[in-house]
Amino acid sequence: MQLPFLNRLQGLTGPVVNKIVSSGGAAGPERLTAERILQHVLAGLPELVAAAVVQVESSQALATYTTAREFNLSKVLGHNAEVIRQQRLALAALRLPAEEQLEEVLITLQTQLHLLRLLPDGRRFLYVVVDCRDTNLGIAREVMRTCED
Repeated sequence: MQLPFLNRLQGLTGPVVNKIVSSGGAAGPERLTAERILQHVLAGLPELVAAAVVQVESSQALATYTTAREFNLSKVLGHNAEVIRQQRLALAALRLPAEEQLEEVLITLQTQLHLLRLLPDGRRFLYVVVDCRDTNLGIAREVMRTCED
């Protein structure tokens, strides 16, 4: 049963967990595409910690998912978008051939892997966080690669 009051109340206690949440600013088709991407990621990586589809230039999340209330995606997504922008500038400074484009950034921590994969349009990226003890890097990369729209 959907009770709007309870949904708003849950939002006051912190990020919504175990549910795909769409951004209010995302347009219809763009929002649906972002939700579909996250559903694909969840099907392939059911034990993930967090995931989001984010616009690179504006740092706006189109859709997010997290399993842990203490993992606040809104605080980290802008920084991750900046990582993508700065890495693009660094690659441009190398003057590589045009076909050499940034595809993925991997951030390895002791217990977590943070993967940022640009989607084919280059305007959005998929951000996925997995626990190293639960997920193999190769599997996570393959799931992310196969969900590109």
